[in-house]
Amino acid sequence: MTRARARGRDDRPDDDAASTADAASAASDAAITGATPMMAQYLAVKRDHPGCLLFYRMGDFYEMFFDDAVLAARTLDITLTRRGQHKGEDIPMAGVPVHAAEHYLSRLIRAGHRVAICEQVEDPAEARRQRGYKALVRREVVRVVTPGTIVEDTLLDARRSNNLAALARADGRLALAWVDISTGEFAVTGVEASALAAELARLDPCELVVSDRLLARPEFGPLLGELGPALTPQPAALFDPAAAGRRVMEHYGVGALDAFGIESRAEAAACGALIDYVSLTQKGRVPHLAAPHRQAADTVMAIDPATRRSLELVQTMTGERRGSLLGLMDLTVTGAGARLLARRLGAPLTDPAAIGRRLDAVDHLLADEDLCADLRRLLDGMPDLERALQRLSLNRGGPRDLRAIGDGLHQAGLIRDRLTRLGVSDPAPLGDGILPAELADGLPALGHHGALAHRLRTALVAEPPLLARDGGFIARHFDVALDEVKSLATEGRRHIAALEGAHRRDTGISSLKVRHNNVLGFFIEVTPAHGDKLVQDTRFIHRQTLANAVRFTTVELGELETRLTRAADQALAAELEAFEALIAEVMAAADGIAACAGSLAVLDVSAALAELARGRNYVRPLIDDSLNFAIEGGRHPVVEAFVEANGGTRFVANDCDLGGNGEPGGDGDAPGAADAVMAPDAAPAAGGGPGLWLLTGPNMAGKSTFLRQNALIAVMAQAGSFVPAARARIGVVDRLFSRVGAADDLARGRSTFMVEMVETATILNHAGPRALVILDEIGRGTSTWDGLSIAWAVVEHLHDVNRCRGLFATHYHELTALAARLDRLSCHTMRIKEWQGDVVFLHEVAAGAADRSYGIHVARLAGLPKRVIRRAEAVLGQIERGETGSPAAKLTDDLPLFASLRLPDAPAAAAQPDPEPDPEAVAALALKARLAAIDPDDLTPRAALDLLYDLLRDAGG
Repeated sequence: MTRARARGRDDRPDDDAASTADAASAASDAAITGATPMMAQYLAVKRDHPGCLLFYRMGDFYEMFFDDAVLAARTLDITLTRRGQHKGEDIPMAGVPVHAAEHYLSRLIRAGHRVAICEQVEDPAEARRQRGYKALVRREVVRVVTPGTIVEDTLLDARRSNNLAALARADGRLALAWVDISTGEFAVTGVEASALAAELARLDPCELVVSDRLLARPEFGPLLGELGPALTPQPAALFDPAAAGRRVMEHYGVGALDAFGIESRAEAAACGALIDYVSLTQKGRVPHLAAPHRQAADTVMAIDPATRRSLELVQTMTGERRGSLLGLMDLTVTGAGARLLARRLGAPLTDPAAIGRRLDAVDHLLADEDLCADLRRLLDGMPDLERALQRLSLNRGGPRDLRAIGDGLHQAGLIRDRLTRLGVSDPAPLGDGILPAELADGLPALGHHGALAHRLRTALVAEPPLLARDGGFIARHFDVALDEVKSLATEGRRHIAALEGAHRRDTGISSLKVRHNNVLGFFIEVTPAHGDKLVQDTRFIHRQTLANAVRFTTVELGELETRLTRAADQALAAELEAFEALIAEVMAAADGIAACAGSLAVLDVSAALAELARGRNYVRPLIDDSLNFAIEGGRHPVVEAFVEANGGTRFVANDCDLGGNGEPGGDGDAPGAADAVMAPDAAPAAGGGPGLWLLTGPNMAGKSTFLRQNALIAVMAQAGSFVPAARARIGVVDRLFSRVGAADDLARGRSTFMVEMVETATILNHAGPRALVILDEIGRGTSTWDGLSIAWAVVEHLHDVNRCRGLFATHYHELTALAARLDRLSCHTMRIKEWQGDVVFLHEVAAGAADRSYGIHVARLAGLPKRVIRRAEAVLGQIERGETGSPAAKLTDDLPLFASLRLPDAPAAAAQPDPEPDPEAVAALALKARLAAIDPDDLTPRAALDLLYDLLRDAGG
């Protein structure tokens, strides 16, 4: 009963919100009162679309008024003018040309605005005929443009998904659904509240639709608020689970949601809310959407937002694609392939069998270089079938989209022919001449479209116009009746030319011409010198006199113009009718076309990854269910490419073996290597299981690069790519955590150290045996002993509680003492070589521990003044000598730090006070330190003399 009442409260509209809406509506009605008819129409439409800029169609312009005009003028840098008055004040106005509207829409959307497009839905001439000369043309909003609902090429990045997501909550559970309406991809997943940030970071939605009631909850509001303009609050009624579920079933024509695998009311609410929101913004016209695919939460590697930023998976810290892992790996030649690769890289799989299918496809194309090259050649220039199909389904496509689908389907047939040369009667084995399942399964989708491809290619000219209303896109011989109408127009033009020649002969005016414009139509034009001659000729009717020309018409020319106009109108009407018929044929085959586009994207990604592996010498990883993590000769993919591109020395490869429940360092190519497996949720036995490396070594020696490269290798492998290594065996990683680098979060009042601690807490609270954790310099943001204590406790927790695979880089050399009692902790260091007082970084990882960090050497390389360097060396020497026998040397006896403190054997009163320091010894040390800090090369003769006098005075001389 309590649960039912709570659910009822969650689903019921907010009374306060309703009151606020009523008040706003009343205020809007008052504003409309007294306005001119046109302005009243504008204000009424604006009232129905709050929060949107209103593009109000007036002739060849979209106009904006009042605050919309002021905001648009500032955002778009366009002229702000005035038009009339409302309630005694001038009305601000700004407008953009209809033909250039997409350019301005793009800028407004990027600036975080939403735009309602209000079109004239009535012909002005018809309005005047029915309701008088001053009749107001009817206008309606035909579409609301939001970041997640755009499909136009000019507004989209062809190589990036444009996800519209919805977050719903029901029965205490959360669900995320997302759709890319530019491609029709639709998916849903249940999500834990603790994993919501990671899921949003993975999807990176351009727009997130969320209930205003959910947004008001303190546990979700701050997190969702970080999305800024991408966040779209909607009434709670949109997320009612029962109504949303019915909406999904109605849209797909099914009687139950079981067919889609939807398991919870929250998932149904998220899916239904998305469909409703798309319908609302598209004014009832929902595009072609694939059936929602349910993605189980444990089927992809969980990567939190901080880790994604740290590893720069799809963009760098500065927001650029170049320099990221995706920027390096993306060798795809189609937009659909690029989008698929980005999705795979953002959501690596956790099922070894599914990963193996992807790797089989890459392996096959790597071995068959000719096939790979042929596929990439045939795919290059492939039209974007997914997005062309979606534009047509929304009635926003044009002849070019139809031609693109025809050309794309034709090209798909050629690709299928190339693939079927191999024979695929049994795609299961990977023997010679047999396609792997990942490629073979897509073959049926590539076929069966030959008839439609032929029809579209024969129906349309090779280079059709962008808009159907421009006409001229239907090819000759496609429609006999249309050809006849077009021939009338052609014959009419010949008649115009003949009439012009006849008038020249009759009048003797060789410069006489028959011209055309949109105002006068066809007219006869002569120079002013000949104007009087034609005025006196009764056959010619005067139309217009200009400074350089006089214009006339004739009865014959008027009749000919009427026939031509009628023929042109008939031709355009026939073309538009053919256009609609072709769209209907395409939409009837929409599911098959979408499947074909998906198969082509898989081929593109597989061939691109094969090309990447071939060009960069990557190897196939062995992915299994063990807890192994054994990389032999691993390299950082992005750094290696950068070094090679800039003519640097060869990247130094390093091994990383974190042990596990199988053979360490297993051969990825060896048969039977996956025999030693472990259940995904099983924990390692005491004393065994995955290992933890403690990595010490100098600054600039490559510790951070080594940490990141192993995390990136795991991501690449589970995304289905070959990896930069000599060999790699990886037990599936279910969660990846990275805490490398430091940054503050001033917007939320967090210091650099606080951010570090928050991220570390996330890792310690969520990492399990299958996780891979990389940590760098934990505890360096606070005092030495505080930091060391925290780092010590973190290592112990990772080892004893999380029991995960991990790499822990640190400058706290005291931590190496932990290896004596933590059986799965091993110490490694970055090798260096000292030569004649200088340090050479070898960038090699070796067993052992470093005893120095060489920070002063790095400071010297950075260009710190010599005086500062010498002073630092002197201070370091004093500290190192002064710490002999200090409590730090005995730290391992007293830790773990959070255990009970040992009481001293003797009473505190028995302790002897420290002796008073010798004043002469203190003065000598101060004098020595001052001398050590002097740089003679920096002293002028006068400064040296003054310094000498000062020293003598201080010494009592």
